[in-house]
Amino acid sequence: MIQTPYYLIDKSALLRNLRVIDTVRAQSGAKVLLALKCFATWSVFDLMRQHMDGTTSSSLNEVRLGREKFGGETHAYSVAYAGHEIAETVAHADKIIFNSIGQLDRFGAETAGLGRGLRLNPGVSSSSFDLADPARPHSRLGEWDAARVEAVIDRIDGFMIHNNCENGDFALFERMLDEIEAKFGALIAKVDWLSLGGGIHFTGAGYPVAAFCARLKDFSQRYGVQIYLEPGEAAITGAASLEVSVLDTLFNGKDIAVVDSSIEAHLLDLLIYRQPAKVAPDRGAHSYLVCGKSCLAGDVFGEFRFERPLAVGDRISFQDAAGYTMVKKNWFNGLAMPAIVLRELDGRLTPVRRFTYDDYLASLS
Repeated sequence: MIQTPYYLIDKSALLRNLRVIDTVRAQSGAKVLLALKCFATWSVFDLMRQHMDGTTSSSLNEVRLGREKFGGETHAYSVAYAGHEIAETVAHADKIIFNSIGQLDRFGAETAGLGRGLRLNPGVSSSSFDLADPARPHSRLGEWDAARVEAVIDRIDGFMIHNNCENGDFALFERMLDEIEAKFGALIAKVDWLSLGGGIHFTGAGYPVAAFCARLKDFSQRYGVQIYLEPGEAAITGAASLEVSVLDTLFNGKDIAVVDSSIEAHLLDLLIYRQPAKVAPDRGAHSYLVCGKSCLAGDVFGEFRFERPLAVGDRISFQDAAGYTMVKKNWFNGLAMPAIVLRELDGRLTPVRRFTYDDYLASLS
């Protein structure tokens, strides 16, 4: 039995998402890039690259990872590039997307050989969290003024718009796309490509994939642009779990179970957005507050139900633990870093990465 904690990536579950991506690519004509900011576990890139066109990044390290480990098209984006990063970014990228006209001005000469894009901010988004809302007041994410963009249109060949966030509502996606057309349609017609970013949950159960594809194809044909999608969560939803073990149980008004992991260190995105983890099947007569082993008082995965009382050594599986987990894990409290394990298509479990004290030591100085 593999020692917990570990992230378990299920290739069969991953493949279900990738087959939907195949359908979208075939029916809409869109190209699909993996958003490395969400998921960058390159041990499964050999499978993913068969169903996706490349990667998109948010930093120099991600650009290099995409080029070296995934291949295909490599799109570079950053909220702001530093001067010492630009040469290496150019060396690894096919396209570079600037967040502002100021950055386009600064690095125009160095990037003349690449496809160049500019991020647009249409002022609307699907985010319900101010923390993640790119259209929040005074947002730094992209250019808002169509007239300013028109003045530099001859120096770019594409745009990126990222304003969806866990959006499984096709009607909302359409309404926001209508607003994008109203505000920026004349500009879009003058470029070669448009990325609609990520956050569109088109691999979710019940999503109207055919209607989504038809809308993308129509948009592409009317404006004469190649559409790109940049799924993160949509590519890997439901494809991994965080496997943990119970270390202790106690009672303080509620039954409590302490596990050998930490939401602060290993599922940080949930803590940031104050969302509970998911446990399946989460039913039974016995309710426990499942907590991490760090010193943080609020290190709580959530309250879940079990068929029988929990005991030391019992295993718990936190579901949907691929996105924004392995890319955010940290060494808080010096806790053991979860290993990374693959469930192969034939069901075999293959450990692909274990972390040791030496890794902890190397992360410091």
